[in-house]
Amino acid sequence: KKLEASHIVLIGAGGLGSPVAYYLAAAGIGNISIIDNDVVDKSNLQRQILHTEAGIGSPKVDSAMHALNALNSRVKILTHQARLTSDNVQAIIANADVVIDGSDNFPTRYLLNDACVELAKPMVYAAVERFNGQISVFDAGRNRGVLPCYRCLFPEAPIGIDAPNCAEAGVLGVLPGVMGLLQATEAIKLVLNIGKPLSGRLLQFDALAMRFSEIQIPVDNECPSCSLSKP
Repeated sequence: KKLEASHIVLIGAGGLGSPVAYYLAAAGIGNISIIDNDVVDKSNLQRQILHTEAGIGSPKVDSAMHALNALNSRVKILTHQARLTSDNVQAIIANADVVIDGSDNFPTRYLLNDACVELAKPMVYAAVERFNGQISVFDAGRNRGVLPCYRCLFPEAPIGIDAPNCAEAGVLGVLPGVMGLLQATEAIKLVLNIGKPLSGRLLQFDALAMRFSEIQIPVDNECPSCSLSKP
């Protein structure tokens, strides 16, 4: 009943968003909002498993809705064919129980983080590049001064060649599947309030060595987003 009554907002219907959406729908999450402004591209299908060749050229949100309705017709899918911006972010996540970051760029992550802190929404973050992935839960909005936010981990975005996306750097096709599955797991735990979420911890995955490692993320008391001194 908790799963069916919950609302999860998923940013991105690509490599990370695909496995996230499938497992959330299969688990019986009652309401899933998906925002993505892109279209299905054949070159991405090796990792964006929510889509098929039949949907090439169509909006990803439409392809996603079709696939998820076929899997579980009881799930309500709300789509936003748009780019996440400062004008729409708060309205999109306002009613979410959990927000999942499936984006692939730093501006979107910072924008989403700041909105989640302000509206006190837990954000499940993941990122992938080549053979490596990382995941964490940022819940500073509900735990200011106790738990970190994304800006505590990355105060400033890298620029240029230090911040390539998947299309530029490449990524092992199955890697987003691994990290997206973990994101779905964390989201379900948060909805049900069970277990120990990855809040304050960054879980790193090396696919070539098949090794997980974990580091603690300290709270930045001077963080411009979640600091207790921030008005």
